[in-house]
Amino acid sequence: MATTGNDTQNTAQKLSLWADILLTRANNGLHFASNIYDQEHYRKIREVALELLALASAKSVEDFEPLHADLFAHHAPIPVSDAAIIDEQGRILLIRRADNLRWAMPGGGLDVGETPAQGAVREALEETGLACEPVSLVGVHDSRLCGTVSNAQLYHFLFLCRLKPGVERIDPPTHANEIKEMGWFAEDVLPDDLDPGHATRILEAFRVWRGDSRAYFDAHGS
Repeated sequence: MATTGNDTQNTAQKLSLWADILLTRANNGLHFASNIYDQEHYRKIREVALELLALASAKSVEDFEPLHADLFAHHAPIPVSDAAIIDEQGRILLIRRADNLRWAMPGGGLDVGETPAQGAVREALEETGLACEPVSLVGVHDSRLCGTVSNAQLYHFLFLCRLKPGVERIDPPTHANEIKEMGWFAEDVLPDDLDPGHATRILEAFRVWRGDSRAYFDAHGS
């Protein structure tokens, strides 16, 4: 039986998940290990986890060298926030990312000391130059279950947002290098080349925008 692209992607996602689990267990073990034998045991598990990550992403272990510090400090899923900014005409603001040239909602990793809602607003301002404010929590998505391609497990916080009236756009935005372009799109004319993991979450944002205030959450794991 021929292997499809979806099968390959699903396998890579599973390998990344197993690697993430091993890496988290190893980091926690090293944090509490009290003797050199246990420490060596957890370091070996960590090495295996990195080899799995490399296999899942078709990279070499050496490619992960610049990320070692972050990966080795990783003890739990990484929180990120996205802003679903929808205007009065029912159009959502999307950016074309510079790293993979796909369309996505503005967003990114949270900083220590800020709430998920603050992070979504900050990321939107940095990437688009537009000031917005959160209206509702659309949901919390596990990256492994919504199609996001990532070497680490992410918790996506998604907020329905609206533009702040009377606030001029910052041009260029402070993080303009992270995007190629931006545009407003109606629900029925979304770009075909959406970033993986954003397609289903954009639909959730429109659901909440239309008045369904229930926040989405993943009830079951993979």
